[in-house]
Amino acid sequence: MTAGRDGRSGPGAPAVPATLAAAMAAAAPALAAAPALAAAPAAPAAEKVRSVAVDGQQLRVAVRDGDGNRVPLLVFNGIGASLDLLQPFVDALDPSLGVIRFDVPGVGGSPLPAFPYRFTGLCRLTARLLDSLGYGTVDVLGISWGGGVAQHFAVVQRHRCRRLVLVSTATGAIMVPASPMVLVRMATPRRYLDPAYLLRVAPLLYGGSARTEPERVREMLHSHSRVGSPRGYLYQLTAGMGWTSLPFLPLLRQPALILAGDDDPLIPLVNAYLLRRLIPHSRLHVYPGGHLSLVTEAAELAPVVDSFLAAPDPAAIADYPPAPS
Repeated sequence: MTAGRDGRSGPGAPAVPATLAAAMAAAAPALAAAPALAAAPAAPAAEKVRSVAVDGQQLRVAVRDGDGNRVPLLVFNGIGASLDLLQPFVDALDPSLGVIRFDVPGVGGSPLPAFPYRFTGLCRLTARLLDSLGYGTVDVLGISWGGGVAQHFAVVQRHRCRRLVLVSTATGAIMVPASPMVLVRMATPRRYLDPAYLLRVAPLLYGGSARTEPERVREMLHSHSRVGSPRGYLYQLTAGMGWTSLPFLPLLRQPALILAGDDDPLIPLVNAYLLRRLIPHSRLHVYPGGHLSLVTEAAELAPVVDSFLAAPDPAAIADYPPAPS
């Protein structure tokens, strides 16, 4: 009895030629031993970059929609950096996650504001931007200077912030500071304007892989980021002048993930332990790397952020490395 091509068997089924049957029998062991084809990696989700007017201020905004089933992520960037700098990190996140980024006034593609601003004004402007884009509740990530803005947003716009991710950041004016040699180089935007200068100071400022591959940092800051005006950089410096989150950190009710590198000259690691101690529902993840590892090691750190945002119970996530008992 032979089996036909339509799966029927019996006397009425078309016979398989003997030569074909023999070939199929010979190939069967090889087919069984062949590894399954690996799934192709998910392609980065499409983004829309456009200019949005909010209260008379033009803002360059990038929005990735995601699948609509997750709370979108709002990102605050570091001082002097345009939204483009974090593209490797955004691309490494799960495509199902929507992401909202924008250049703060005077940085990247956003023109200078009419007047300097403070964190409170920037958070109010951000809330109105979310309104104009049609977003309600968001998760918030801030890196470095943007981590200060993210802390402030979490307290003054607490009804809009579900979870908080703080990367390479501290408590503001009252913190364990970097060395004077590092701080004096952060007082100006020269590293964004002079590639040769950045190549010299990148190891000192950023640590981590910038110590051995400063060319990567130069490429990111000069080929993949837009430079704003020096006055815009000054406005960012003055926005946080005298600001500290120490009084209100114990009042935060959002689950928070604190990411910090063990070789960050700008933000010494002890500041992350201080944030961990003061924010009630926080977790600390210490990674081997420097100030820009969220970008330079995006493939390793993006899943850490994604897992925290997607976790049904963030309280079940343990510190890494585990905190001593």
